[in-house]
Amino acid sequence: MGGMRIAITGSTGLIGTALVRSLTADGHSVVRLVRRPARSRGEVSWDPERQWVDTGGLAGCEAVVHLAGAPIGGHRWTAAYKKEIRDSRVLGTAAVAEALASLDAPPRVLVSGSAIGIYGDTGDRPADESTPPGHGFLADVCQEWEEAAAPAAEAGVRTVHARTGLVVARGGGAWAKLFPLFRLGLGGRLGDGRQYWSFIALDDHIAALRHLLDSGDVSGPVNLTAPHPVTNREMTAVMGRVLRRPTLFPAPAPALKLALGELAGDVLGSQRVLPRRLLDSGFSFDCPTAESAVRAALGEPG
Repeated sequence: MGGMRIAITGSTGLIGTALVRSLTADGHSVVRLVRRPARSRGEVSWDPERQWVDTGGLAGCEAVVHLAGAPIGGHRWTAAYKKEIRDSRVLGTAAVAEALASLDAPPRVLVSGSAIGIYGDTGDRPADESTPPGHGFLADVCQEWEEAAAPAAEAGVRTVHARTGLVVARGGGAWAKLFPLFRLGLGGRLGDGRQYWSFIALDDHIAALRHLLDSGDVSGPVNLTAPHPVTNREMTAVMGRVLRRPTLFPAPAPALKLALGELAGDVLGSQRVLPRRLLDSGFSFDCPTAESAVRAALGEPG
């Protein structure tokens, strides 16, 4: 990919910020979709709730990465917030896909965000991209989310659904909350700790997104998770070992359900997801294990 013009939604989030930094460092031109009037050629105004995009600003873009969506964690899942989670993804994706389909010269590729939540609770059974969708709120949202990108695919845009796992990073996501707890010696397993966590290091996630942009024969769902998922109990042990802290404070399932409400089901659920299509396409992980991912997030050698 040499000197491409690439549009990105969600450019100020954890993944978006890192992706913009990576792309611009390699000489690509990034166009940010912003929810206000554009102030430069590097911005495009859009309103996902109204399903409107200023398509004129997308002219000349060869690729689009769609990452925008309301955070899953950090809020109780009230009826209103569940609607926000769903609408921010489904309406936003539909807006982007329809805008691309309307262009006389659409981009070559759309990498659209999705999540491994589409598989539901898989227990200890491995799941890959051939596994059918599961059940539950997040599984239903993810299905609608991916279906909303159909107009772009029907217009001939190579469309990839990047099904993201738990991103291990110090600056955001779940680990931004876990690291301080474990540093204080207050970390521990969640529930019985047997649930699988399918993680991916932030740098590997960015490298995978760029790989998908450049892999002309890859379309459809692709799992963005490391090849060796671990149980929550195993991840807890890794955190304690790397940070040299005890892990004596488990969070019992009833307490999590009381504190988190319906979100606790996602925390206690198990997803043993494998990145089959990513590996088959030739991608190589720098941080394939839980320990290497945690050490990379802390800036330590793996």
